[in-house]
Amino acid sequence: MPSVDELDTAILAELQRDARQTNRAVAAAVGIAPTTALDRVRGLIRRGVIRGARLEVDLAAIGRGVQALIAVRIRPPSRANIDGFRTWAIELPEVVGVFVVAGAEDFLLHVAVADNEALYAFVIDRLTERPEVADVRTSVVYEHVRAAVVRPEPSGSAGDRPRRPTASSDGPIIGK
Repeated sequence: MPSVDELDTAILAELQRDARQTNRAVAAAVGIAPTTALDRVRGLIRRGVIRGARLEVDLAAIGRGVQALIAVRIRPPSRANIDGFRTWAIELPEVVGVFVVAGAEDFLLHVAVADNEALYAFVIDRLTERPEVADVRTSVVYEHVRAAVVRPEPSGSAGDRPRRPTASSDGPIIGK
């Protein structure tokens, strides 16, 4: 696991609050020189701690006001069926996210659709038509609240677990 010190943690918290702010603003917020902030951000990117920045969209404002989490069980649960379903599901326009999980279900799909009829059609016409889908359970989301900042584990508590390789950007996150 990449080492993240107190300064890196402060920079990460600041960027999670607003990834579009200037490097100068980040530096001022954490009390360091702009060149130090830029060097630290580039180091976080290089080490894979920062993997990119995303725009958050109000789903209701774009006509997708009904969200749901759909638990899906695959049978038989072979690697080919799991990989095939994951690849298929993430390409569906209704799907916001795919979680591969352990337990009674194999997947949790986060979907956003226009209304309850669209949700019903997605479940019945899309999901249950797949031959490997054995069971689905749908939970409508009333409200989705996220933590504003996710902080690293304190030193030594997470251990040195191997990380799954991920794509990362080598370009600057703070380019203003």
